[in-house]
Amino acid sequence: MSDTNHDSNLNGQFRPPNHRQSIQVLACCVIGFICFLGAYMRIPVLPLLASSIGAGTAQIGLINAAFMLSAGILAVPSGLLSDRIGIRPVLIAGLALMSCASLLIPFCYTPLLLGAVYLVFGMGLSAFTPTMMSSVARVVPRSHVGRAYSWYTTAVYLAMTFGPASGGWFGKALGVREVFFVSGGLIVAALLAVLSFLPRTEEQPHDEHADEVPAGILSNRRLMAALVGTLGGCFGFGMFISFLPLHARALGLNVGQIGVIFAAQALVNVLLRIPFGHLSDRVDRGLMSGIGLVLCAHAVGAVGLAQGMATLLACACVLGAGMGIGFTALSALVVVVMPPKQRGLGLGLYNSCIYLGMMLSSATMGMVIKAADFATGFFTAGAVTFVLAVLFSYLYRDTMFSLVRKDQ
Repeated sequence: MSDTNHDSNLNGQFRPPNHRQSIQVLACCVIGFICFLGAYMRIPVLPLLASSIGAGTAQIGLINAAFMLSAGILAVPSGLLSDRIGIRPVLIAGLALMSCASLLIPFCYTPLLLGAVYLVFGMGLSAFTPTMMSSVARVVPRSHVGRAYSWYTTAVYLAMTFGPASGGWFGKALGVREVFFVSGGLIVAALLAVLSFLPRTEEQPHDEHADEVPAGILSNRRLMAALVGTLGGCFGFGMFISFLPLHARALGLNVGQIGVIFAAQALVNVLLRIPFGHLSDRVDRGLMSGIGLVLCAHAVGAVGLAQGMATLLACACVLGAGMGIGFTALSALVVVVMPPKQRGLGLGLYNSCIYLGMMLSSATMGMVIKAADFATGFFTAGAVTFVLAVLFSYLYRDTMFSLVRKDQ
């Protein structure tokens, strides 16, 4: 029995979202796009700004690591807070922190001050990301959460794709520091959109049955499975984004070719999210997640064996497919296995696994590459992703068999 079928038994029937709910999902997509467009404009210009004020390579790495650490760790208390006081106040606080940090960054003239302000940016992002995902989930019935997330994450990944390119363009046209004013302005626009379009009161969908789902986090094995799978997939993805440029440069590829490889991965990821999001509401989300994670593992492991542009491009496309298939199902799975009043916590844990998985990969695989070579590093990362995919499948299947026996 799939989790979708089990949920349909709980809900009695599948209720499609009404017109008002569809409009609210669209508003969430627009807000997410604007926020992440502004946030990701900083990626190509922040190292340049840090370097211009005297930060060395190690300091720039520490600034980025501090940002990722704060965004990852603080996602959990932010999710808990949204469960306690509501979604809207946490969204407003997160966007306010992000916009203030962006507007303050141009006035930072020491690496320490820049790192401190960037830490505030990470705090804001940690408040926004799981809370907006919780907002999307609260709008629609559980039977349609997969397709709702597919639209939202497509909007977010489009912003992540266009954000760095637009940041580079604005940096060239206006100057490096001025990019952060544009970034801050966009995030302020997202804040105004939250104030204008998201409802002040939060409705509780009638098809929720919190008593059917374990309330304890550790006893909720389907949640544990989803978190393990997320950690594994992001470990592999972190290896790809951190070390593919160095591997490709060692193979003789130029910066433009490396950009094309990243663009291919992002494009396939985006294109598959909507169709597979719709499919995830009809089939076993655990099976779909497992297939996506295995694709990610094989793609990352094969990168180290690639010898040119064509093979690296193929690996990037398979990785994009794995992420588009697997993570669309994983995010929906986190929602349907959590009680409504603990959704923020579940999505906070999910986002923490995303950031911490990428950070662990960046922190450990560099040492493996240094001790051996790129092929060994990518193979090891792929193997870690595969092992965690197997563990995900074991935890998920074992729980589903228990549910079947309980139903019988």
